[in-house]
Amino acid sequence: MRTVTFGEIMLRLSPPAHGRFVQAKSLDVCYGGGEANVAVGLAQFGLEAAFVTALPAHEMGQAAVNALRGFGVDTRSILRQGDRIGIYFIENGASERASKVIYDRAGSAIAKAKASDFDWESIFQGAGWFHLSGITPAISPEMAAASLEAVRTAKGMGLTVSCDLNYRSKMWTVEEAKAVMQPLMGYVDLLIANEEHIRTILEIDTSDLPREDTNLTPAGASEAARRVNARYHIPMVALTQRRSLSASDNRFKGVLWKDGEAAFSAQHTMHIVDRVGSGDAFAAGIIAGIQKGFSLQQTVDFAAAACAFKHSVEGDFPAASEAEILALAGGDGSGSVQR
Repeated sequence: MRTVTFGEIMLRLSPPAHGRFVQAKSLDVCYGGGEANVAVGLAQFGLEAAFVTALPAHEMGQAAVNALRGFGVDTRSILRQGDRIGIYFIENGASERASKVIYDRAGSAIAKAKASDFDWESIFQGAGWFHLSGITPAISPEMAAASLEAVRTAKGMGLTVSCDLNYRSKMWTVEEAKAVMQPLMGYVDLLIANEEHIRTILEIDTSDLPREDTNLTPAGASEAARRVNARYHIPMVALTQRRSLSASDNRFKGVLWKDGEAAFSAQHTMHIVDRVGSGDAFAAGIIAGIQKGFSLQQTVDFAAAACAFKHSVEGDFPAASEAEILALAGGDGSGSVQR
């Protein structure tokens, strides 16, 4: 099944290793962005994936296209227009020092694009799945309109629609996000989110649900997903549950709910090389598991393993094969040298 994803790919600049911005004498370069990362993940899992965005026709825009092509992503529907590519700077944290992100994306090609620039009926020809996140509508009012038109068209053409509710406080307010994202939910078949975002953006009350540590218990998570379904009629809900021990060490597990049944992954404890893109790896894992016909349990195990594995990979893209993720999902997380 061909999956189309829609969003912004940016130039990522970061001090080498875990250096600080004020120490940097050089910056490492790579490319990434939520929906682009999902497309790369799906392609690595052997599925057909296309990414839609707008990028300038100059060499930096072409470098971003080349990065996607290098991982097997279809880039034919990328518009080549505008003057600049969005940039983000990231200082990777360590131990008790948090990571920091600085955006320089104002006036990027996609931020200046019009909703009418995207011919969704043409873009969706031959596709069976459409994915976007809450980051894309936050880029501009035009991209909010484009996102709504995209999900409407996708549903009208019979595509399955997935949405990662990603909320970025540096891009818009909670009230702005609620006004745009809630109407989108009527077109969504698979929602990917965490508890905080379904509570704040979708206004699903979870205050009375049972907890353990900082996350909902399995019963609480299942009930939270059921409440999302009851209010927005979304058939499938995937929840991420993260426990941040420090910037260097996290615990993660996933939940997948469908038709009143919930499956829960094992908990992964990761020592972090690079956390960025790990949620996108989870999203790609859920989508891939569903498309490959995995069971509910196999799908959430695969997705959680994909998320955990991404923490060991530098850069935004989840550079991991299906075989590697299946091995980790099967319990092979020793890190022993493969000879």
